[in-house]
Amino acid sequence: MRLDKATIIKRLKANLDLDVATSKIMVVGLGVTGVSIALYLAKLEFDFVVADSRKKLPDVGQLQEALANIAIYSGAFDENLFSNASHLIVSPGIPMTDEVIAKAINNGVQITGDIDLFACSTDTPVITITGSNGKSTVTTMLGEMADTAGIKAGVGGNLGVPALDLLEQAADLYVLELSSFQLERTKVLNATAATVLNVTADHLDRHANISDYAEQKQRIFIGDGVMVINADDPIVAAMQEEGRRTLTFSIQQKADFWIGKELESEYLMHGEKPLLALSELPLEGRHNAANALAALALGSAIGLDEQAMCKALKTFKGLSHRMQRVAEIRGVVWVNDSKATNIGACVAALQGYDHKVILIAGGDAKGADMGELVPSIKEKAKSVVLMGKDAELIEQALNGCVPVYKAENMLQAVTIAASIAKPEDSVLLSPACASLDQYKNYQDRGDQFTAAVLGLLDDDALVKFPAALAGS
Repeated sequence: MRLDKATIIKRLKANLDLDVATSKIMVVGLGVTGVSIALYLAKLEFDFVVADSRKKLPDVGQLQEALANIAIYSGAFDENLFSNASHLIVSPGIPMTDEVIAKAINNGVQITGDIDLFACSTDTPVITITGSNGKSTVTTMLGEMADTAGIKAGVGGNLGVPALDLLEQAADLYVLELSSFQLERTKVLNATAATVLNVTADHLDRHANISDYAEQKQRIFIGDGVMVINADDPIVAAMQEEGRRTLTFSIQQKADFWIGKELESEYLMHGEKPLLALSELPLEGRHNAANALAALALGSAIGLDEQAMCKALKTFKGLSHRMQRVAEIRGVVWVNDSKATNIGACVAALQGYDHKVILIAGGDAKGADMGELVPSIKEKAKSVVLMGKDAELIEQALNGCVPVYKAENMLQAVTIAASIAKPEDSVLLSPACASLDQYKNYQDRGDQFTAAVLGLLDDDALVKFPAALAGS
């Protein structure tokens, strides 16, 4: 729940130099987050304008209805307009390297984002979660843990409800998923507990290199809250700060939260205390055990009841498009992991199997080195079906280490996989790439996979695909 208006305005002035009387504010970007920022500023009676680089704007009826006199500039950014602002509040989808934005920064225009506005508007405890992979799963897990423990949690941020919209809800706790794009413009967030789950190459089309990407992720630890550290990830482990309260989690070694053995069974452990048998966790893949341990550590940091947290884990169904079991058809298990939009997510999915799978991959690699996929594919894939913009890059990286098949679209990819799969095989859609080269988003890609798989129930869809389409 937000603080009273006068207190928020005072904090915005003190922390972000935002002044109702004098600041000249421009909200940049009119996506979901941009609209939430504009409505937030209007309720506080700030004057502002909005700019969006698209000529044809998305439906902003809600904004125009609430703010009939708002000035909205669409199309190419106007350099003079930007440089005349005192503050740019930039949506996560807008790169800070945009030429007009970069020039405005050089001219002394101040930059902030929705998360700093949020941080100035509440004293309710906040848990923040980032990472290349698993952040949506951990965020949702933790929200369900809080609910089971009788704690009203507002869950959102980069996932679902924008952070500023959560302030309208009565909440005892906020659980926010944050992206590197949100964090790179965050200065005053001081979360009660925070984690970077992992860092693997991602968004290198927006970040200069993996070091820059990791540096932005590390901003989640600004402040003095509890740090929850993945002891298995050397980049994350190096973020630990001396003197800060820290909890660690690991699936490879002993940690504060780890996997240990009791009576020949594996358990999620808190120190020496068994919490939950691994067999009771209803999620595919060992990487989801790491996600569960991270959620347990975060919940423990704010004192959530351990029995309630474990009860929530036992019933956690996972998220759509994240290692989602679609069907078992004629002995073949089909799994939708369309959310695997980077190499690390695909590697984690593959490593979760104890047998070789048929992998469907490809899309927009976002500048990542596809060679990093090769060791896991050699170890865990019996064959690969490739599609999308950078299919050729992946095939070149694999260099014949496994059989490769090419597909033009999802239906063709699923048909090829069905033609080569045998009973007891698993077919895994885990693209390791973004989806926008062929689909609206990763959800659309996953939905098309699901539809194609369910179409296999029609015998006609199981016609053998011509062997000539197989690569070397």
